[in-house]
Order: sequence, then C-alpha cells, then structure tokens
Amino acid sequence: MEISFTREVDQLRQGAGTTFHGEGILAITKALLQSGVAYVGGYQGAPVSHLLDVMVQAEDYMAELGVHVEACSNEASAAAMLGASIHYPLRGAVTWKSVVGTNVAADALSNLASPGVVGGALIIVGEDYGEGASVIQERTHAFAMKSSLLLLDPRPQLPAMVRMVEHGFALSEVSNTPAILQLRIRACHVRGSFECKDNVSPAISRKALMESPARFDYERLSHPPSTFRHEKLKFEQRLPAARRYILEHGLNEVFGGRHEDIGIIVQGGLHNALVRALQQFTVADAFGAAEIPMLVLNVTYPLVPEQIADFCRGKRVVLVVEEGQPEFIEQEIATALRRMEIDTALHGKDLLPMAGEYNVEVIAEGLVKFLARHAAAVPLDAARDWLAANAARRQAVVAQLELPLPPRPPQFCVGCPERPVFSAIKQAQANVGPVHYAADIGCHSFATFEPFGFGHTILGYGMSLASRAGVSPMLGRRAMAVMGDGGFWHNGLLTGVESALFNQDDAVLLIMKNGYTSATGTQEIISTPDDEIKAAAENRQQSLVDRNHTIEDTLKGIGVGWLRTVPSYEVETMRRTLEEAFTTDYAGLKVIIAEGECQLERQRRTKPWIAGLLKAGKRVVKVRYGVDADTCSGDHSCIRLSGCPTLTLKDSGDPLKVDPVATVIDCCVGCGLCGENAHAATLCPSFYRVEVVKNPGLAERLLAGLRRGVIGMLAR
Repeated sequence: MEISFTREVDQLRQGAGTTFHGEGILAITKALLQSGVAYVGGYQGAPVSHLLDVMVQAEDYMAELGVHVEACSNEASAAAMLGASIHYPLRGAVTWKSVVGTNVAADALSNLASPGVVGGALIIVGEDYGEGASVIQERTHAFAMKSSLLLLDPRPQLPAMVRMVEHGFALSEVSNTPAILQLRIRACHVRGSFECKDNVSPAISRKALMESPARFDYERLSHPPSTFRHEKLKFEQRLPAARRYILEHGLNEVFGGRHEDIGIIVQGGLHNALVRALQQFTVADAFGAAEIPMLVLNVTYPLVPEQIADFCRGKRVVLVVEEGQPEFIEQEIATALRRMEIDTALHGKDLLPMAGEYNVEVIAEGLVKFLARHAAAVPLDAARDWLAANAARRQAVVAQLELPLPPRPPQFCVGCPERPVFSAIKQAQANVGPVHYAADIGCHSFATFEPFGFGHTILGYGMSLASRAGVSPMLGRRAMAVMGDGGFWHNGLLTGVESALFNQDDAVLLIMKNGYTSATGTQEIISTPDDEIKAAAENRQQSLVDRNHTIEDTLKGIGVGWLRTVPSYEVETMRRTLEEAFTTDYAGLKVIIAEGECQLERQRRTKPWIAGLLKAGKRVVKVRYGVDADTCSGDHSCIRLSGCPTLTLKDSGDPLKVDPVATVIDCCVGCGLCGENAHAATLCPSFYRVEVVKNPGLAERLLAGLRRGVIGMLAR
C-alpha cells in the first residue's frame, strides 16, 4: 500500500494510563490487540478498510506481539482463516465490507458456524446500508439468523465499541459461536476517546508455537451425522449460553427516564441518531440522557426474551427502532411478548419507514407519530418546527435554482487510465455496432454513467465474464466483459476465465490492469509492480510501465490462446485491438489487458520525489494540455468522448461564436487523453501540448528567451 498510516500505527502502541483519540475503526483495531487476538485477516472495502491497512503496515509491531496478519485474496479466504479457532484456543478476527463480502464468505461461514469454535472468532463487517452505501441494500441480520451467528451492533461511542470487541471474543468463547460485529459508516468514522489498556500477546502465537496439532475429532467437522448434532447444540446449548452471558455482563443497556409508561427499543448502532432526534423534542440533553426509557440492543441476535419482557412489563406501549427490512427484531419481540402474555402495545414499522436509512429526521418523523398518539405530556411543537424548517430550507434552495439540481454521478479521477479505454470502446462500437457489455465491481463501473453509459449487468466482484455466459449464445455478435485486476484475482480467474475456457465460449474479456485494487483504497495485489520497477519509472520521469506479467502468464498457463496487452492511453491502438477482438475468426475466449498505472497511486508515488528534485534545484518537466480557442469549433465532441473533469467549457470571447468553446483547467495531470481522442476520432486539431520546465538549464533558458523575442516581434 502506498498510503502511509504511520501515525495510526503509533496509536496502536498505546498502553494503560493513556487516552486514545481518533476514529471508530482505529479504536476497533486497538481493541483487537487489547483482547489478545492471535491472527487477523480480511479483504479491504469501505468503511472498514483501514483496519486491515493499518494492521498490514504495523507488521513490525505485530511481530513483536506475535500476531499473524494476512491480507486475503477475497472474503472467502478470510472467513476460512477462522477455521483456526475451531480446534485451538486462538482468538481470531477477520474483516470485510458487508453484505457483498458476507455473500462471498458464505460457504466458509456456514461450515464454521456448524461445528462452532473454541477460540473467540470475530467477524468485523462494514454495514454499508443507507444513502451513503455503494452496494445492494441488504442487512447482515438475515445471515446471522440463518447460520445462528452472534450479531453485535455496538452503540457508536468509542468506549462502548471497544467494550463490545472485548466482550465479543468472550461471548464467542462461552457460547462456542462465531460473532459478527457490524459497523455502520458513521460508527467507523465517529471520533472520540477511550482509556487504553495494555496490548496482550496471545498465549499461542507466532512467538509461542504449539508443539503438535490438535487430535482428530470427527465431531468438529461439518459432516453428517455430526451436522445433525451441531444443529441441536446451537439451540440447546450455544444460544442459551450466549443469552446468559449477555444478561450477566450487561451487554444490552437499559437507560431509565421519567416517562415510565412508554419505552423505546433501539439497535445499538442507531442510538446516537435516536438521541439526537429526541433532543428536538426537548426530552434528551446534549450528553445523551433521555426522559423516555430505552433498551439499547448492542447484541441484536440473539435477543434475550426475559430482558425484553422485563423492559416491556408495566409499559403501555413500546416503539422498536429497527433500520431496514424485513423487521426481524420487531417480529421477534412481538413473538416473545405474545408467548409471555404481556399485553404491552408494540409499534415499529407502522410508524417508521420499512426500508431506507434511519437518519435523525426520519426517526424524528416517526417519533412525532408515536408521541402524539401515546405521550400527550411530551411537547411536539419544537420538533415539528425543526422538521418544517428543514423542509423550508430545501424548498428555498429549489426556488432559488428555479430548476432541480442536475444529477452528478461519480466519475473517474483526473488522469485515470481507465477513461481512455472507454473512449476507445465508444469509438470501436461506432464501427462494429453495439455489443452486450457485462460490467463489474470496481472503478471501471463508473463507465455505466455518462458520457459512456456502458453496462447491462453488475453481478458481483470479478463475475462480469461469468454473467454474460447465458447471453452469449443468444446474440448474433460477441459479448464483452470488463473487470479490473483486483476483480480478476478476487474471483474472475475461476468463475469467469476458467469457466469460459472449459465451455469454449466465444467472448471478449477486457482486464483493467492498473496495478492495485484501486476502488478499495489502492491496496497491493499479486500483480502490483515491485519497488525496482517503480524506482526505474521515477528516474525516467515517466508513467510506470508494469513489467510484472503475472496476469498474462496466468492466462497463458490455463490455456488462453488470444491475448493482447495494450497501454491504456493509446486510444487508437486500443480501438483497433477491440475491433479485431470483435471480428476475428478466432472462436475462443479473447482477452485484452489494458495496462496503465492508477493515477492516484502515481501521484502519491511521484509527488514527494518531484518535490525533492525541485528542492535540490534539479530539472523537472510537467506536461500540460490546452485548447486553442480560435481553432475550437464548439461542437464539444471531445467532451462527450472523454468525460474528463478538467475538460470543460468557457466563453469563446469571439462575438461571432455563440457557443462556448472547450478549455482545459488547471487540475490537468497531462495524461494526454484529449489529444489521443482528437487523433483517434479525427476531431478538430485544437488541442496543444505544453511542457512546463522547472529549473531549466542554460541552453533552455537561452532558447526560451529567443522564442519570446521572435514571438514578440511577430505580435508587433
């Protein structure tokens, strides 16, 4: 990884008597070390990427503690790591983005949940749900219920989150059940402090090895007839043990209030939003103390029926605040109350939205309905005024604009090496006709937006080639799939390439080889260029040329017969290669590798080096592109073909030119795409290339002076 987490790694070393200050996901990372974790693995993905990134960069410190850290190739391999806790008293933690990551890990998780664990097993998932999400809208809760995994949903305050990590391991061990710790985006990035404890070196570790493996025990395998016993153990021993631990250690929190005849049951992760909503009714203060009793479920599965009954008994009505659908928690609470013949009225999804993120406003709107019906003593005017003021502000913005804001979809970074590839695809389709385009997870999925609009399906990370298998036989022309090098190693090699070769499919696969898993934070992969290649590129002051042929060698090794590697920025070459792939007589799988380093990584790599050259007074050349306003015709075809944020519009300054002309703004990184497109698509010759030289030599300064003189003479 090129991003440095030096400060975060230093924070992991804090011990007893010190106070940690920072964000939630790093506090979770520190809590793992305080809990004596023996091994950590995972697959990166927002909002939990930093946990694994920091652990990987803290390799030296992890070695001191004896903790093993492994960056896994996908979530399935991460989940399989937890198999170490089935036989051995090893505490292990893995992490990934949910719910898509949990889907990938499902096979291993089911086979882990069946025999159970001896050492504590903690799965830390980024619950990517709501308006800020980047994936399908599903909840981890369903998976936890299906496999009888413990589900922790900690109150998003750092001391509570750290406490739930420590108790999560103990809860897992006492019930022999793996536990999931779900963290919403806000919980991962909430900032705060907590009192540290000393980190604990595990009793069995890389520093303290076991003399021999565990003895064979058929009962610890997920094979019949053991699996039938596992099923009984889950509900007769493991879940009851978990419920006892939850009660004895107060993992779920009960907060009292003066309105004792009503109550609220809330998921732990929603506690902060609920308190903020209650503040609008003046029934909660700035420190979180509320006048309405609350049961905060820091463990949402399993629930403890006795605890639910104790909270509801004596109350006229209770509101369940549960984000997402279906209403698993509300249904379980209703069942528990019915079985215990407790007649407390229950509200939830009848007053709150069935689906969608529960932000402060959404919860406040539900509370207005709930309190108006059941709590006449609670004033509602302040909250109604607050909600009305928010709505008025939105209407005022719309009125000022006169028209709704135009959609602003996400875009490729400036200079992204994937943008020129899609420009080439657009040009190729103009010649060969439209093709079925199977998109994939990754930066390249931005091509589904304008100005490209490519993509018929997105089925999963690395699964684009597999997703066109049912379409290809039904089309009169070849279908195309696109995936990144991260997706290729994650899943695409096996589910896509191997299957296509086995079935002798006639299809086109385009692999974006930018050297990293860029969409998850530019983590390194097996085909990331090594330091020697990077240093050579810097010394030549040019973009990195990846001489790592791991992907090409792998494809040749499993039998790909038609393979081309094309530099991403060579639009004309890429267009010709694509047209060849769509029209060649070769009937098997055709693979094109678009090779170009991730621009973000290139900037991180070269900026400090260039700054060092400038400080030392050495010569540095920067390339910039521009548009000659006099030559530009104003048809804007260059913008429609590129979509680069630095290529925009300005007034021509010519009264005879009504339309604005194209212009290149200052954030241009000099990738050259605009010029390449102009040549490949035979656009107007209005683009020019400029080399800006810092610390030029004597000859260059003399030549520049001569040029200025001649130009000045001609201008006069």
